[in-house]
Amino acid sequence: MPATAAPRSATVVAGRYRLLDQVGSGGMGSVWRATDVRTGRDVALKVLGRHGSALLARFVREQAVRVRHPHVVAPHGWAAEDDLVVLAMELVPGGSVADLLREHGPLDAGTAALLVEQLLMGLAAVHGAGLVHRDVKPANLLLEATGDGPPHLRLGDFGVAAPIADRRFTTVPGAIGTDGYMAPEQARGAPPEPTQDLYAVGRVALELVTGLPPSRQGEVPSHPLRPLLERLLVTDPEQRIATVEAALRLLRRLPVPPPDPPPVPDRLGPRPRPRRRRTSRTARTADGAGGVDWLGWLAVAALTGVVLGCLHLLLGWSA
Repeated sequence: MPATAAPRSATVVAGRYRLLDQVGSGGMGSVWRATDVRTGRDVALKVLGRHGSALLARFVREQAVRVRHPHVVAPHGWAAEDDLVVLAMELVPGGSVADLLREHGPLDAGTAALLVEQLLMGLAAVHGAGLVHRDVKPANLLLEATGDGPPHLRLGDFGVAAPIADRRFTTVPGAIGTDGYMAPEQARGAPPEPTQDLYAVGRVALELVTGLPPSRQGEVPSHPLRPLLERLLVTDPEQRIATVEAALRLLRRLPVPPPDPPPVPDRLGPRPRPRRRRTSRTARTADGAGGVDWLGWLAVAALTGVVLGCLHLLLGWSA
């Protein structure tokens, strides 16, 4: 399949999203700052790259997630037009925890505890919705641009999220997740379980306090968060701390000093000046409220058929 043509700024996708500037890239494609022309608000738009079956499966999986929580950023709409397929979500301009660690190294105990608490609160909403994230890592922990104020973390990227204990999302002997952050049983292809996300929280927390990625991490050092880390990083899932709520209770009992966080700047910079609008052609859109607009549906019937077919056959769940 040929590569999808790269979008350009000022392109309007599906008559809904006007691309402003590219702000990132990843395994699924590129990420753009865009304006929702219906609401006038800026959003983050994930633009899919090559439309292979695996990528479309990730798209279907991610667009079905409708978790609303202050510490979660999930898609609130999607659109397809000709060879462009996009996911829309809130714009989070402060970069990621990976950026913070790369620039500042290990964080003080209070800041590490605050970020872990916010991550656990976000995961509580995800698990409460019956999902396992399966890819908790610093690059997927986005930060609001709070300047010199306390950091505000938001869990993102639900491309490999799956219903709890759903064997349709298990690949044996392969594994779904990121090496180093996956729980041992997850790496062996076990069905999705919330305790796998909790193991990843332990790896992330150890990275926050040591500045070291999992490949270089050793024993848990003497630290105010040590009692929590030891419970999260248990190899046997039956002995690991069982729920997000239990992890939060333990964390909040620990004698942690007040946070002294590094600043979190706006990493996106000023909004670019709008350019002349490129007209929309043939499109389909959908938003979190379930509304669908059809514009010239015949030209995209094949693409949307694949998407909806994947949703029906592979997932069997949506918002």
